[in-house]
Amino acid sequence: MPLSKVQKEAIVSYGANYAKGLTPAEATEQRRDVRYGGLNTVKKPINCPTWACILLPCIKHIPSMKLFKQIEPDDAEVLRNGRWVRYDAPSLVRGDIIRLEDGDVVPADCTVLSLGLEPVDMDGEVVSPGSAIELVVDCKDITGEAKPRTSKLRKDGTATPTQIFYGSHVNQGSCIAVVTAIGPNTMLSSLIQDGRWPPKGDISLDLQSEQASENETDEEVGVALIERSS
Repeated sequence: MPLSKVQKEAIVSYGANYAKGLTPAEATEQRRDVRYGGLNTVKKPINCPTWACILLPCIKHIPSMKLFKQIEPDDAEVLRNGRWVRYDAPSLVRGDIIRLEDGDVVPADCTVLSLGLEPVDMDGEVVSPGSAIELVVDCKDITGEAKPRTSKLRKDGTATPTQIFYGSHVNQGSCIAVVTAIGPNTMLSSLIQDGRWPPKGDISLDLQSEQASENETDEEVGVALIERSS
């Protein structure tokens, strides 16, 4: 399964290494970058101190807090210096190469690069056969969209470079993806800060329009504008 031009540009834009992943030193450097760094954690919709939650346990039963608990990722499978390792989700950094499969909670905002659990090289040669033909990801808890996002095998042999978000659920298939945003820079964090989460309806088209407007003058690859499904 070859990579499309958009996918190759995304790999370069986000400082990723598709063949080997980031080294521990590179991941540490990314984490220290004030623009994209820090831990991959999202503040709760009601960000009360621990002591307050203990004294007021009813806070945990507020609908937004219950939903947040359900979509919070625990861990992620990351390509680190040529080896697939399982890390806790907060350890992810922008530019990490991760793989996802049925049942996973998406641990960061990311873009699909290829289907299946084995990568392909930058020239499009399959490193190992056995790719899936479709990925289905449920994003309704993030954007309210009723229809799952999909990435499918296209006529040119590439996978749809679908954008999926922190907290979404993989319902079917598997993929290799590049992390495009973590923690406070994720879609979920932005919606919580703006008071638009949990969504009261499908806000995906509004978000797409907002991203298009923000990226009109952006010189980086327009990953935010890639198709969400095919």
